[in-house]
Amino acid sequence: MECDETLNKEENFKSGFVTVIGQPNVGKSTLINHLIGQKIAITTPKKQTTRNKLQCILTRDNAQLIFIDTPGVHRPKDKMGEYMVDTAYKALKKVELIYFMVDAQKGITDLERKINNQLSGIQTPTIIVLNKIDLVSKAKLKDVIESCRRLGDYAELIPVSAETGENTNTLIDKSIELLPDGPKYYPEDMVTDQIEQFVITELIREKIMYLTREEVPHSVALEVVQMGERENKDLIDVNVNIYVERESQKGIIIGKGGKRLKEIGRRAREDIEALLGSQIYLDLWVKVRKDWRDKEDALKMLGYRG
Repeated sequence: MECDETLNKEENFKSGFVTVIGQPNVGKSTLINHLIGQKIAITTPKKQTTRNKLQCILTRDNAQLIFIDTPGVHRPKDKMGEYMVDTAYKALKKVELIYFMVDAQKGITDLERKINNQLSGIQTPTIIVLNKIDLVSKAKLKDVIESCRRLGDYAELIPVSAETGENTNTLIDKSIELLPDGPKYYPEDMVTDQIEQFVITELIREKIMYLTREEVPHSVALEVVQMGERENKDLIDVNVNIYVERESQKGIIIGKGGKRLKEIGRRAREDIEALLGSQIYLDLWVKVRKDWRDKEDALKMLGYRG
Protein backbone atom coordinates (compact mmCIF):
# COMPACT_ATOMS: atom_id res chain seq x y z
CA MET A 1 0.00 0.00 0.00
CA GLU A 2 1.34 3.41 -0.96
CA CYS A 3 1.55 6.16 1.64
CA ASP A 4 -0.72 9.14 1.07
CA GLU A 5 1.51 12.20 0.78
CA THR A 6 -1.51 14.31 -0.23
CA LEU A 7 -2.84 14.31 3.32
CA ASN A 8 -2.79 17.84 4.75
CA LYS A 9 0.02 18.85 7.03
CA GLU A 10 -1.22 19.44 10.55
CA GLU A 11 0.06 22.37 12.56
CA ASN A 12 3.09 21.45 14.71
CA PHE A 13 2.95 17.87 13.40
CA LYS A 14 6.21 15.95 12.86
CA SER A 15 6.65 12.94 10.59
CA GLY A 16 9.32 10.89 8.89
CA PHE A 17 10.82 7.54 7.97
CA VAL A 18 13.21 5.94 10.45
CA THR A 19 15.61 3.23 9.28
CA VAL A 20 16.71 0.76 11.97
CA ILE A 21 20.06 -0.84 11.14
CA GLY A 22 22.42 -3.16 12.99
CA GLN A 23 23.95 -6.60 12.95
CA PRO A 24 21.79 -9.76 13.33
CA ASN A 25 20.11 -10.37 16.70
CA VAL A 26 20.72 -6.86 17.98
CA GLY A 27 16.98 -6.50 18.68
CA LYS A 28 15.71 -4.36 15.77
CA SER A 29 12.44 -6.23 15.29
CA THR A 30 11.83 -6.57 19.03
CA LEU A 31 12.26 -2.82 19.44
CA ILE A 32 9.88 -1.97 16.60
CA ASN A 33 7.22 -4.37 17.87
CA HIS A 34 7.46 -2.76 21.30
CA LEU A 35 7.27 0.79 19.94
CA ILE A 36 4.17 0.18 17.83
CA GLY A 37 2.57 -2.03 20.49
CA GLN A 38 1.86 -4.94 18.16
CA LYS A 39 3.73 -7.92 16.77
CA ILE A 40 4.38 -7.33 13.09
CA ALA A 41 8.11 -7.99 12.71
CA ILE A 42 9.01 -11.59 13.55
CA THR A 43 11.67 -12.32 16.16
CA THR A 44 13.71 -15.44 16.92
CA PRO A 45 17.05 -16.14 18.64
CA LYS A 46 18.48 -17.27 15.28
CA LYS A 47 20.60 -14.96 13.14
CA GLN A 48 19.26 -13.33 9.97
CA THR A 49 15.60 -13.74 10.87
CA THR A 50 14.59 -10.54 9.03
CA ARG A 51 15.00 -10.84 5.25
CA ASN A 52 13.00 -8.00 3.74
CA LYS A 53 12.59 -4.34 4.49
CA LEU A 54 9.47 -3.99 6.63
CA GLN A 55 7.67 -0.73 7.44
CA CYS A 56 5.79 -0.32 10.72
CA ILE A 57 3.92 2.81 11.74
CA LEU A 58 3.63 4.62 15.09
CA THR A 59 1.19 7.52 15.25
CA ARG A 60 1.12 9.97 18.16
CA ASP A 61 -0.98 13.12 18.59
CA ASN A 62 1.94 15.24 17.44
CA ALA A 63 3.89 12.89 15.15
CA GLN A 64 3.99 9.86 12.91
CA LEU A 65 7.10 7.67 12.70
CA ILE A 66 7.43 5.04 9.98
CA PHE A 67 10.04 2.53 11.13
CA ILE A 68 11.92 0.55 8.50
CA ASP A 69 13.08 -2.79 9.91
CA THR A 70 16.05 -4.12 7.94
CA PRO A 71 17.92 -7.43 7.64
CA GLY A 72 20.92 -7.74 9.93
CA VAL A 73 24.23 -6.64 8.40
CA HIS A 74 26.45 -9.71 8.14
CA ARG A 75 29.05 -11.31 5.87
CA PRO A 76 26.97 -12.89 3.08
CA LYS A 77 27.66 -16.42 1.88
CA ASP A 78 25.17 -16.60 -1.01
CA LYS A 79 22.99 -14.40 -3.24
CA MET A 80 20.27 -14.35 -0.62
CA GLY A 81 22.74 -12.97 1.92
CA GLU A 82 23.97 -10.37 -0.56
CA TYR A 83 20.37 -9.30 -1.16
CA MET A 84 19.75 -8.91 2.59
CA VAL A 85 22.82 -6.73 3.22
CA ASP A 86 22.09 -4.66 0.11
CA THR A 87 18.51 -4.16 1.34
CA ALA A 88 19.78 -2.92 4.71
CA TYR A 89 22.15 -0.36 3.22
CA LYS A 90 19.63 0.87 0.61
CA ALA A 91 17.21 1.61 3.47
CA LEU A 92 19.60 4.33 4.68
CA LYS A 93 18.63 6.54 1.75
CA LYS A 94 15.80 9.07 1.65
CA VAL A 95 14.85 8.80 5.32
CA GLU A 96 14.58 11.46 8.01
CA LEU A 97 16.22 9.55 10.87
CA ILE A 98 18.42 6.48 11.45
CA TYR A 99 18.67 4.21 14.48
CA PHE A 100 22.09 2.53 14.62
CA MET A 101 21.45 -0.34 17.04
CA VAL A 102 24.26 -1.82 19.10
CA ASP A 103 24.11 -4.85 21.43
CA ALA A 104 25.28 -3.79 24.90
CA GLN A 105 26.41 -7.35 25.63
CA LYS A 106 28.68 -7.58 22.58
CA GLY A 107 29.85 -3.98 22.44
CA ILE A 108 31.56 -2.63 19.33
CA THR A 109 32.59 -5.39 16.92
CA ASP A 110 33.95 -5.36 13.36
CA LEU A 111 30.37 -5.34 12.04
CA GLU A 112 29.55 -2.18 14.00
CA ARG A 113 32.67 -0.55 12.58
CA LYS A 114 31.56 -1.59 9.08
CA ILE A 115 28.13 -0.05 9.59
CA ASN A 116 29.76 3.04 11.09
CA ASN A 117 31.80 3.44 7.91
CA GLN A 118 28.60 3.29 5.83
CA LEU A 119 27.03 5.97 8.02
CA SER A 120 30.04 8.28 8.07
CA GLY A 121 29.16 10.14 4.88
CA ILE A 122 25.43 10.37 5.53
CA GLN A 123 23.97 13.67 6.71
CA THR A 124 20.77 12.14 8.11
CA PRO A 125 20.46 12.52 11.91
CA THR A 126 21.42 9.23 13.55
CA ILE A 127 20.77 7.94 17.06
CA ILE A 128 22.92 5.14 18.46
CA VAL A 129 20.41 2.89 20.20
CA LEU A 130 22.29 0.79 22.73
CA ASN A 131 20.02 -2.21 23.33
CA LYS A 132 19.86 -5.00 25.95
CA ILE A 133 20.93 -2.77 28.83
CA ASP A 134 18.90 -5.02 31.15
CA LEU A 135 21.45 -7.80 30.52
CA VAL A 136 24.67 -5.99 31.46
CA SER A 137 26.17 -4.50 34.61
CA LYS A 138 26.42 -0.73 35.11
CA ALA A 139 30.21 -0.92 34.75
CA LYS A 140 29.95 -2.83 31.47
CA LEU A 141 27.30 -0.40 30.20
CA LYS A 142 29.53 2.58 30.98
CA ASP A 143 32.42 1.04 29.02
CA VAL A 144 30.22 0.26 26.00
CA ILE A 145 28.75 3.78 26.01
CA GLU A 146 32.29 5.21 25.90
CA SER A 147 33.16 2.88 22.99
CA CYS A 148 30.03 4.00 21.13
CA ARG A 149 30.88 7.66 21.60
CA ARG A 150 34.30 7.07 20.04
CA LEU A 151 32.62 5.91 16.81
CA GLY A 152 31.78 9.45 15.77
CA ASP A 153 29.61 12.50 16.23
CA TYR A 154 26.07 11.10 16.34
CA ALA A 155 22.94 13.11 17.14
CA GLU A 156 22.27 11.15 20.32
CA LEU A 157 23.13 7.94 22.17
CA ILE A 158 20.20 6.36 24.02
CA PRO A 159 20.53 3.13 26.06
CA VAL A 160 17.32 1.03 26.00
CA SER A 161 15.89 -2.40 26.60
CA ALA A 162 13.63 -3.42 23.71
CA GLU A 163 12.55 -6.43 25.77
CA THR A 164 11.40 -4.55 28.89
CA GLY A 165 10.68 -1.18 27.30
CA GLU A 166 13.16 0.65 29.53
CA ASN A 167 13.96 4.13 28.18
CA THR A 168 11.99 3.61 24.95
CA ASN A 169 9.76 6.61 25.69
CA THR A 170 12.91 8.74 25.85
CA LEU A 171 13.92 7.33 22.47
CA ILE A 172 10.59 8.26 20.91
CA ASP A 173 10.57 11.75 22.42
CA LYS A 174 14.09 12.45 21.11
CA SER A 175 13.18 11.00 17.71
CA ILE A 176 10.21 13.33 17.40
CA GLU A 177 12.47 16.29 18.24
CA LEU A 178 14.77 15.34 15.36
CA LEU A 179 12.00 14.84 12.79
CA PRO A 180 10.94 17.65 10.44
CA ASP A 181 7.42 19.05 10.18
CA GLY A 182 5.45 16.83 7.83
CA PRO A 183 2.17 15.19 6.86
CA LYS A 184 0.40 12.21 8.35
CA TYR A 185 1.38 9.67 5.69
CA TYR A 186 -0.88 6.87 6.92
CA PRO A 187 -4.23 6.58 8.74
CA GLU A 188 -3.94 6.60 12.56
CA ASP A 189 -5.04 2.95 12.97
CA MET A 190 -2.55 1.57 10.43
CA VAL A 191 0.52 -0.21 11.88
CA THR A 192 2.15 -1.59 8.71
CA ASP A 193 2.03 -0.96 4.97
CA GLN A 194 2.63 -4.63 4.18
CA ILE A 195 -0.14 -6.75 2.71
CA GLU A 196 -1.58 -9.46 4.94
CA GLN A 197 -0.05 -12.28 2.88
CA PHE A 198 3.47 -11.05 3.63
CA VAL A 199 2.85 -10.88 7.37
CA ILE A 200 1.25 -14.36 7.28
CA THR A 201 4.29 -15.93 5.62
CA GLU A 202 6.58 -14.20 8.11
CA LEU A 203 4.60 -15.55 11.08
CA ILE A 204 4.82 -19.09 9.69
CA ARG A 205 8.54 -18.71 9.00
CA GLU A 206 9.05 -17.59 12.59
CA LYS A 207 7.51 -20.86 13.88
CA ILE A 208 9.71 -22.89 11.52
CA MET A 209 12.79 -21.10 12.83
CA TYR A 210 11.84 -21.91 16.42
CA LEU A 211 11.01 -25.57 15.76
CA THR A 212 13.84 -26.62 13.42
CA ARG A 213 17.61 -26.68 13.76
CA GLU A 214 20.93 -25.95 12.10
CA GLU A 215 20.72 -24.97 8.44
CA VAL A 216 17.02 -25.69 7.93
CA PRO A 217 15.49 -22.32 9.01
CA HIS A 218 17.56 -20.30 6.55
CA SER A 219 16.77 -22.69 3.70
CA VAL A 220 13.06 -21.93 3.96
CA ALA A 221 10.92 -19.57 1.88
CA LEU A 222 7.14 -19.26 1.86
CA GLU A 223 4.45 -18.31 -0.63
CA VAL A 224 0.72 -17.77 -0.08
CA VAL A 225 -0.84 -19.51 -3.08
CA GLN A 226 -4.46 -18.93 -2.15
CA MET A 227 -6.37 -16.96 0.47
CA GLY A 228 -10.07 -16.21 0.70
CA GLU A 229 -13.22 -16.26 2.81
CA ARG A 230 -15.62 -19.16 2.67
CA GLU A 231 -19.21 -18.44 1.66
CA ASN A 232 -20.45 -18.22 5.24
CA LYS A 233 -17.59 -15.78 6.00
CA ASP A 234 -16.89 -17.45 9.34
CA LEU A 235 -13.62 -18.96 8.12
CA ILE A 236 -10.71 -17.86 5.95
CA ASP A 237 -8.82 -20.46 3.91
CA VAL A 238 -5.07 -19.83 3.73
CA ASN A 239 -2.98 -22.15 1.53
CA VAL A 240 0.80 -21.76 1.82
CA ASN A 241 3.76 -23.45 0.11
CA ILE A 242 6.89 -23.93 2.20
CA TYR A 243 9.98 -24.22 -0.01
CA VAL A 244 13.23 -25.87 1.10
CA GLU A 245 16.45 -26.72 -0.74
CA ARG A 246 16.82 -30.44 0.09
CA GLU A 247 14.62 -33.51 0.48
CA SER A 248 16.21 -34.06 3.89
CA GLN A 249 15.05 -30.58 4.96
CA LYS A 250 11.53 -31.38 3.80
CA GLY A 251 11.54 -34.43 6.05
CA ILE A 252 12.75 -32.38 9.02
CA ILE A 253 9.99 -29.79 8.64
CA ILE A 254 7.27 -32.41 8.22
CA GLY A 255 8.59 -34.51 11.10
CA LYS A 256 7.67 -38.05 12.08
CA GLY A 257 4.08 -38.68 11.12
CA GLY A 258 3.71 -35.00 10.19
CA LYS A 259 4.00 -34.01 13.85
CA ARG A 260 6.34 -31.04 13.43
CA LEU A 261 4.40 -29.55 10.50
CA LYS A 262 1.19 -29.80 12.53
CA GLU A 263 2.85 -27.97 15.42
CA ILE A 264 4.15 -25.26 13.07
CA GLY A 265 0.62 -24.86 11.75
CA ARG A 266 -0.95 -24.79 15.20
CA ARG A 267 1.38 -22.06 16.51
CA ALA A 268 1.17 -20.00 13.32
CA ARG A 269 -2.62 -20.25 13.20
CA GLU A 270 -2.92 -18.58 16.61
CA ASP A 271 -0.91 -15.54 15.48
CA ILE A 272 -2.60 -15.33 12.09
CA GLU A 273 -6.08 -15.44 13.64
CA ALA A 274 -5.05 -12.60 15.97
CA LEU A 275 -3.79 -10.66 12.96
CA LEU A 276 -6.91 -11.20 10.83
CA GLY A 277 -9.47 -11.17 13.64
CA SER A 278 -11.05 -14.30 12.22
CA GLN A 279 -10.78 -18.08 12.38
CA ILE A 280 -8.66 -19.59 9.61
CA TYR A 281 -8.06 -22.94 7.99
CA LEU A 282 -4.30 -23.11 7.38
CA ASP A 283 -3.11 -25.59 4.77
CA LEU A 284 0.69 -26.02 4.59
CA TRP A 285 2.56 -27.88 1.83
CA VAL A 286 6.32 -28.49 1.88
CA LYS A 287 8.10 -28.51 -1.50
CA VAL A 288 11.73 -28.76 -2.64
CA ARG A 289 13.25 -26.02 -4.81
CA LYS A 290 16.91 -26.92 -4.96
CA ASP A 291 19.45 -24.22 -4.00
CA TRP A 292 16.86 -21.43 -4.29
CA ARG A 293 18.97 -19.02 -2.20
CA ASP A 294 21.62 -18.89 -4.94
CA LYS A 295 19.30 -18.66 -7.97
CA GLU A 296 18.10 -15.33 -9.31
CA ASP A 297 14.86 -16.73 -10.78
CA ALA A 298 13.91 -18.35 -7.48
CA LEU A 299 14.72 -15.20 -5.52
CA LYS A 300 12.46 -13.20 -7.84
CA MET A 301 9.66 -15.77 -7.67
CA LEU A 302 9.74 -15.72 -3.87
CA GLY A 303 9.75 -11.93 -3.67
CA TYR A 304 13.42 -11.31 -2.79
CA ARG A 305 14.24 -9.50 -6.02
CA GLY A 306 12.39 -6.77 -7.86
